[in-house]
Amino acid sequence: MTAGDRRPGNRFDDVADAAARAFRLLPTTPQDIRPPSGPGPPRPAHRVSADPDTVERDLIKLVLTLVELLRQLMERQALQRVDAGDLTEEQEERLGATLMILHDRMVDLCARYDLTMQDLNLDLGPLGTLLPPAE
Repeated sequence: MTAGDRRPGNRFDDVADAAARAFRLLPTTPQDIRPPSGPGPPRPAHRVSADPDTVERDLIKLVLTLVELLRQLMERQALQRVDAGDLTEEQEERLGATLMILHDRMVDLCARYDLTMQDLNLDLGPLGTLLPPAE
């Protein structure tokens, strides 16, 4: 699909384009660059380090990070709907209770895998952290 094929104003496409531009602009840190080993172009930077002993925990951390990001986005959207008056009082109560239960489950899952909620806040380098700082 090319840019001309997209529907105008599609926010998901706009976000995807912005993310693609941001990742193209991210500098590679000097420690990530390996000197070329002989003739030819330099090898690409190595950014992923996988340790077989921690792969399960690292995968759980990534999944929980994504779930926490979605939970926070849902919470913000719920607050916007409450502020806009789109919900009845009963819906507000149910939504609040659901979000509190989801937060408690996240804390439980983090404890089960020896993680903290702060561990889920990935450092994106020059872009900052993935999640807003805890208040």
